[in-house]
Amino acid sequence: MAETISYDDFAKVDIRTGTVIEARPFPEARKPAIILIIDFGPEIGIKKSSAQIAVHYTPEQLVGRQVMAVVNFPPRQIGPLRSEVLTLGFEDATGAIVLAAVDQLVPNGQKLL
Repeated sequence: MAETISYDDFAKVDIRTGTVIEARPFPEARKPAIILIIDFGPEIGIKKSSAQIAVHYTPEQLVGRQVMAVVNFPPRQIGPLRSEVLTLGFEDATGAIVLAAVDQLVPNGQKLL
């Protein structure tokens, strides 16, 4: 477990919901990954993310799916892609990533409280 933080520390991490509007393989990535184009609604807009989720998901399975992402980290260059948000997930028993997601539809851009 990580060190204890205050609520104010947690509140600095801006986690939002978004809908994947496009997904494609990312063969240039070191680990199997998929490029996600995610709509976070009018306030944040459309952002790109590289997600190491190719073990459990195909690009076709991801379009239309809501995901959760940190939207206030600085962009990160991953090979030829500038990843703008960190899509969230958990490792399964083998270390492959499973997406974190809401279990019911919520508006794009909704902030985790």
